[in-house]
Amino acid sequence: MTMVKIQIDGKQYEVKQGKNLLEAGLTLGIDIPHFCYHPAMGSVGACRLCAVKKFRDADDKQGRIVMSCLEPVTEGMIIETRDDTSKDFRASVVEGLMTNHPHDCPVCDEGGECHLQDMTVMTGHNYRHFDFKKRTHNNQYLGPFIAHEMNRCIQCYRCVRFYRDYAGGKDLNVFSSHNHVYFGRHEEGTLESEFSGNLVEVCPTGVFTDKTFHKHFTRKWDLSNAPSVCTGCSVGCNIIVSERYGSLRRVMNRYNGAVNGYFICDRGRFGYEFVNDEKRIRTIKIRHKKNDNQEEAENETLISLLKTELSKDKRIIGIGSPRASIESNFALSTLVGKENFYHGISKKEHLLTDTILNFMKQSSIRTPSLKQMEKADAVLVLGEDLVNTAPMVALALRQSTRNKSFETAEKNGIPSWNDAPLRELAQDEKSPLFVITSFKDSLDEIAENSIRESYDGIANLGFAMAGLLDTKAPSPSNLNKEHQNLAEKIATILKNAKNPLIVSGVHSGDERMVQAALNMAKALSSVNKNCMLSMVLPESNSMGLAMMPGKSLDDLASLEEIDTLVVLENDLYRRASEKSVNALFEKSKKVIVLDHLINKTTQRADLLLPAATFVEAEGTLVSHEGRAQRFYKALPDKEPVMESWRWIGEMIQAKEQKQEATWKRFDDLVASLTHELPVFDGLEKHMPDADFRMLNEKVPRQTLRYSGRTSMNAKVAVSETRITLDEDSPLTFSMEGQSEMPPSSLTPFYWTPGWNSVQALYGYLDEPNGSMKGGDPGIRLIEPAENDNTEYFKEMSSTSENHERELQIVPVYQIFGSEELSTKSPALAKRIKDPFIYLNPEDAKAVGVDDDELVHLEIDDNKLEIKVKIENSLPKGVVGMAKNFPEMPFVMLPGYGRFKKINS
Repeated sequence: MTMVKIQIDGKQYEVKQGKNLLEAGLTLGIDIPHFCYHPAMGSVGACRLCAVKKFRDADDKQGRIVMSCLEPVTEGMIIETRDDTSKDFRASVVEGLMTNHPHDCPVCDEGGECHLQDMTVMTGHNYRHFDFKKRTHNNQYLGPFIAHEMNRCIQCYRCVRFYRDYAGGKDLNVFSSHNHVYFGRHEEGTLESEFSGNLVEVCPTGVFTDKTFHKHFTRKWDLSNAPSVCTGCSVGCNIIVSERYGSLRRVMNRYNGAVNGYFICDRGRFGYEFVNDEKRIRTIKIRHKKNDNQEEAENETLISLLKTELSKDKRIIGIGSPRASIESNFALSTLVGKENFYHGISKKEHLLTDTILNFMKQSSIRTPSLKQMEKADAVLVLGEDLVNTAPMVALALRQSTRNKSFETAEKNGIPSWNDAPLRELAQDEKSPLFVITSFKDSLDEIAENSIRESYDGIANLGFAMAGLLDTKAPSPSNLNKEHQNLAEKIATILKNAKNPLIVSGVHSGDERMVQAALNMAKALSSVNKNCMLSMVLPESNSMGLAMMPGKSLDDLASLEEIDTLVVLENDLYRRASEKSVNALFEKSKKVIVLDHLINKTTQRADLLLPAATFVEAEGTLVSHEGRAQRFYKALPDKEPVMESWRWIGEMIQAKEQKQEATWKRFDDLVASLTHELPVFDGLEKHMPDADFRMLNEKVPRQTLRYSGRTSMNAKVAVSETRITLDEDSPLTFSMEGQSEMPPSSLTPFYWTPGWNSVQALYGYLDEPNGSMKGGDPGIRLIEPAENDNTEYFKEMSSTSENHERELQIVPVYQIFGSEELSTKSPALAKRIKDPFIYLNPEDAKAVGVDDDELVHLEIDDNKLEIKVKIENSLPKGVVGMAKNFPEMPFVMLPGYGRFKKINS
């Protein structure tokens, strides 16, 4: 990129051409106060706080005030940020805002990490001269996630710009009359956007705050923090988890320029409270033969039992989990042997995930990061309801539709950061997005075409487009003219795009659809080398588990008898039918389960071990992109709760009758993992080990202002208790250490002089909205092959031909309700709907059922009573069924079934 020379406060700098002055200044580490500017949303010049003085040339002694967020940098530019005129202007802006801002910092949840506080100090505003009555507003109820305090508003417009313009929300807006400006809903009610929680970080004051945090509120400086990775889906968003008094207090976004950037979804932000659940498994429990009850046991009893049940002459079977870390799954595989290790997922999910992994390893097509998805200029979504299965992917695609408007703006001399004129010029101009699913999608409103089809219809379209792009690809012969024209249109647009992207996934459970997506990607790459493919997987470590040798859960059916069954962090009743899981337990002489929460599987355990959650452990997850990322513990160990790999290490020790621990610390386990499975070699080479030090010191989890270390433990000892040691990571449970610019993967919080709010992040980036200094966290384990070795899948015949009298039932995932652990979080549980099925109006009319009425549904061996939701977008003959909701039985979908109305 071309560089230009500019002068700021008498010093010469080189900056990137095309940036605005505020971006350039923040990149250089120059503190320029601002409110309305946000790196992900650009500039609008609403707050007028970023005023600086610009001089025409060296002879100009007077200069003029300009808004730095709207001023493009040019060669030879001369700027003053610290002259009296600029300083007085900025101070007057803050004073004007303060005329109506309440004096409530001590009781405001934002206090101590407030952007307004930072800017007030930075501008030098000290005293209020306004002695009159303040303007006040009524606050609104906005649901279980967000608290509203409108009187703190400074009218920066960040909230509506994010909620409406960036995230596509509709129910939050700005209302005004005269000098009364109000940001809220047209009426009280729950915010509908899946990304509403980002208002907490986007708002520079305390208008929008985290309700879940308020329940156990702690000031920022008193939190102990750790860098972590969200476990809500397969995207792998980076988060900061914060602890106080042994409980998890909140989750905040952790910046990763390649992945989630500045934002996370509401499931990732508010689904953490299961960690604090009173019903957590926190003790060792052993089932007694006399009363068949699980009762608490001591460690000595446990060791004796393990030696008996894990002796070398016994057949031990291990069932892993896609929500457990790579290390814990590997530990279990080591205990039982590769031939006895099962992935703990259905045969169908195992097949589809394995198909995708093999394609990724052999293909020359790149799997993009979220940041690269945003650069796509033509996108096809095939069969995946992204807002509910991978919300941040949906948010990235929403940004990708703006790329055409960026091109138009550039031709008209409008830079991409100048948001208001860019949107005014663009109007409804969008880059092409095509969504082909079975029912409505929130991306429909920005899609060039939204197509509703059965699974067979979706797969046929995919195969047809592949055939149009490459004649070697198999193609259906029975496509009607409308679908043929549609396939030709989409194929042509993708072929001619600069950066085309295909997005699909395994949530459909349909093999034809997955194969159609892969065929299409291969065909597109034959005519467009820049094409990208993203295949969404079900859980946070589905990809990592797939990279390990193992069999599906269904393969266990062939075993006649099992001496000891070890289940790792997996509720098997969510993976297979109750009948098959019961049969598995009945043929197992002893069942050992490691998990966090009580579920149907833990209730069948003969030995139940309390496993640490992701905030109480170190571990690695691999996203569907193939990016391995490390999470670190925020909560110190509380015996007997331990990481699963430690429990399994004790099992190996008991089995082999060894005196010493199998792995003394986490790095030993990682070394074993990379030695046995070279595919994970990058973990040891690219991630800091426990011996990493900065100036011979560890990285502190706590800020320098951390308080109460003695008083919080006064009930235990008058003197300060010893700090808990963390021998598994370079982090320390202390305020002592070297906190200045740790590696991005070890950054537990953001703070720089003058910046106490989340805007302190500027100091950690190479430029606003860029990458973390030193590189973004994580390492890609799967890169495109130099030579494409994939082959086209042969077109499979439709399965619907054998089910003429039944309706096809497809899964419907929900961001709140379909993921296992987050459903145990009280705030998020309030957003979970009752189990339902979607019915096409004609299908509903045929059996005389109306909206919200109950029907009797039969599918496989399941007989359910479930509520009906009439869904106009659903194709006739297709039923959508809520998937993985709490208390719902496992149903293998897609499937075929019958339903009838229940007469009252």
